[in-house]
Amino acid sequence: MTALEQPPLALYVHMPWCVAKCPYCDFNSHVHKGVLPQAAYADALLKDLELEADTVGHREISSIFFGGGTPSLFSAEIMATLMAGIRARVPLADDVEVTLEANPGTVEHGRFAGYRDAGINRISVGAQSFGARQLQLLGRIHGAGDTAVAVGEVVAAGVANFNLDLMYALPEQSVDDAVQDVERALALDPPHLSHYQLTLEPGTVFHARPPQLPDEDLSALIEEATHARLEAAGYVRYEISAWSLPGAMCRHNRNYWRFGDYLGIGAGAHGKRTHPEADLIIRTEKPKGPKDYMGAVQDGSVIGVVRDVPHVRRPFEYFLNVLRLTEGFTLSEFSARTGLAEDVVAAPIADALKRGLLEEVGRTFRPSLRGLRFLNDLQAIFLDPA
Repeated sequence: MTALEQPPLALYVHMPWCVAKCPYCDFNSHVHKGVLPQAAYADALLKDLELEADTVGHREISSIFFGGGTPSLFSAEIMATLMAGIRARVPLADDVEVTLEANPGTVEHGRFAGYRDAGINRISVGAQSFGARQLQLLGRIHGAGDTAVAVGEVVAAGVANFNLDLMYALPEQSVDDAVQDVERALALDPPHLSHYQLTLEPGTVFHARPPQLPDEDLSALIEEATHARLEAAGYVRYEISAWSLPGAMCRHNRNYWRFGDYLGIGAGAHGKRTHPEADLIIRTEKPKGPKDYMGAVQDGSVIGVVRDVPHVRRPFEYFLNVLRLTEGFTLSEFSARTGLAEDVVAAPIADALKRGLLEEVGRTFRPSLRGLRFLNDLQAIFLDPA
């Protein structure tokens, strides 16, 4: 056993409402009808944060992420109230990264300037595709040209740090279609681009009624062609589905992948806290339904599910995250984040190296290209046999 170290701390804020539920989405999102309870929900979030702040003392927040759902449904005034309330309750790093997810179909003229004034310094725009047919099949509420309009608003507001979400291997998509999506994304000069394959997740409409997707061979050709184009444009793949220009990696998401800590507030939000003095790693989950969540905040039971991550589970949870990063890990980092001795994972690492899923460079182990392609197989090596 080695000493468990305290990692950086982030804050995730879940905004659960959407205009419509996309058929591929398995996130905790709810179609809103009528008037959105913006003020009441913001009040609940800040009361939730007060309870969370008591569990972490004076630890500094390095990043904040407003995710959903569709956070851009909330007004700039409400976001300003939230940011002021957050600053009053927890200490923030001087260079705190604050990201807000935005749907191109829910952006009002001038709103990004208000978000900027509230303290939001990074925007993630959910483009998903630039093909009109693909957007229709994906159930998106925005059109092919709306993403460019939204990015124009972001840039005009002076928010230089932004991400575009882009999916590939979409219904009826060819290699040329997918490359054209990347070309149109690159034309908007995003510092960061999330580029991930559409998967059919349980509980979604697409899982129940699967669309006609590219087969495995075509999907591999699409991935190869689009990745080559991103590399040629100077983007670096630092995570299995994330590409950035130098200096533009998403600090918040990278903290997840490095097994960092994060507070989770909002309906269905998850959190992780490390308590070195007690050799504890704790995960939390809030009630999923917005009404249940707001009610739980009022009666003080909002923490919801709390579970300890036992020693036997820690290697898998660590590698489930860190193996998504192309930079890899060291054994000393593994020990610091899990509190476990290095030799605990000697056998699975040796197995992964033998199978060509990991490669060793100096003292660093990182996923090979084969390991990234068969990431589930690589992660499963670290599951406890019991």
